[in-house]
Amino acid sequence: MMTDFLQHRIFGIVSDIAEREGVKAFVIGGYVRDCFLQRPSKDIDIVVQGSGVAMAEKVAAHLKVAVNIFKTFGTAMLRCDDMDVEFVGARRESYSADSRKPLVEDGTLEDDQRRRDFTINALAFSLQKADYGTLVDPFNGVSDLQHGLIRTPLNPDITYSDDPLRMIRAIRFSTQLGFTIVPESLEAIRRNRDRLHRPVVSLERITDELMKIMKAPAPAKGFYLLEETELLELIIPQLLKLKGVDVIGGRGHKDNFGHTLEVLDNVAAKSDNVWLRWAALLHDIAKPATKHYDPATGWSFHGHEFLGAKMVPEIFQRLRLPLHEKMRYVQKLVRLHLRPIVLSQEEVTDSAVRRLLFDAGDDIDDLMLLCEADITSKNEQTVRRHLRNFEIVREKLVEVEAKDAIRNFQPPVTGEMIMQRYQIPPCRKVGIIKDAIKDAILDGVIHNNYEEAYKLMEEKAAELGLAGS
Repeated sequence: MMTDFLQHRIFGIVSDIAEREGVKAFVIGGYVRDCFLQRPSKDIDIVVQGSGVAMAEKVAAHLKVAVNIFKTFGTAMLRCDDMDVEFVGARRESYSADSRKPLVEDGTLEDDQRRRDFTINALAFSLQKADYGTLVDPFNGVSDLQHGLIRTPLNPDITYSDDPLRMIRAIRFSTQLGFTIVPESLEAIRRNRDRLHRPVVSLERITDELMKIMKAPAPAKGFYLLEETELLELIIPQLLKLKGVDVIGGRGHKDNFGHTLEVLDNVAAKSDNVWLRWAALLHDIAKPATKHYDPATGWSFHGHEFLGAKMVPEIFQRLRLPLHEKMRYVQKLVRLHLRPIVLSQEEVTDSAVRRLLFDAGDDIDDLMLLCEADITSKNEQTVRRHLRNFEIVREKLVEVEAKDAIRNFQPPVTGEMIMQRYQIPPCRKVGIIKDAIKDAILDGVIHNNYEEAYKLMEEKAAELGLAGS
């Protein structure tokens, strides 16, 4: 008996109504899986041998809550306390080769379990009075949970062909749970990879799974699996170009694909910020396009940070990721990710720190975390040296910020003040004066105050032949 997993009041309510209506109801899917894994869950799926919508309406009437009905999918959803509860009628499904829309027929519980993606998601608890809490596990899902395996209930070619998104879901669950995809399933993903194209699977659904991979404790595993199953080139082909090492004259560069994924996991170990993780994934995205070999100095990737920043909007747009401040945040970190590294290798001047603070603004701490994660040398002495240098940079950032208040600063003299003082419209001369004031503050020539900025404005205006009114 599994009644310990069924303490929430919704289960007793469904059980009572099912008995009264003469239908059978079961808890199925992720909630049952997470009970065994002892993971918190806020979603409950109820499958009914009968009408799931009718059951939802009766439960909602009992709870006096609203119910949302999705006629296209034959499902209904309501909220009970802290849980989202979805109802569906038990069904069997069949698919055509060129569509994600199945032919749906009424079915039994086992028909419904058979159509599930993985054995660990096909587990069900009975809500019948006679065997309340009994586990229904026709595909040995509990055994797969115990052994940490991702396996499909049916032949994986059928499961993945029916819904190609399940290929990425297999990788997502493997990454989230630390499970292993069984070999026959991995091979089936490779065989069916060409099914992962529009209109069969929308980019939005693919990206939703990618985001769940990115939020996993160690997301690199997911990208290794995407590469291994040949799905990565269909989703983010730019990443695949990072793979491999070129050698000329016995001199090679590091494998930038492996390095990138190591940086991603380093960031994930320190931060749950998914957009910082995206910055880690894309920080070296332009290295293949900027790769150059010089016999005297070896391999270089000059300007990859600037070209990489330009590539970010294209990648975000293709994946239907947000193009507003989240994209600009990732773009900024990609563009700036070498700046603290250069600082750590040279004398840390106040001027350089002011400029870094000005350019990074409130994202300076995330930038520093990304840069520290970027240290992936196998030489422990090298790693320790870099981390010590970064600590010096951090101390200098705190010192300069406390002294000069540079982070997100606005120059004390604005463009409007310049135009009013010299009775001129917006023009190039206004920009020259503003830039001169900003650069003087960042370089420490003047302090960040109105009096010194105003004086410099007068000097630059005189040089430009401007006279005050």
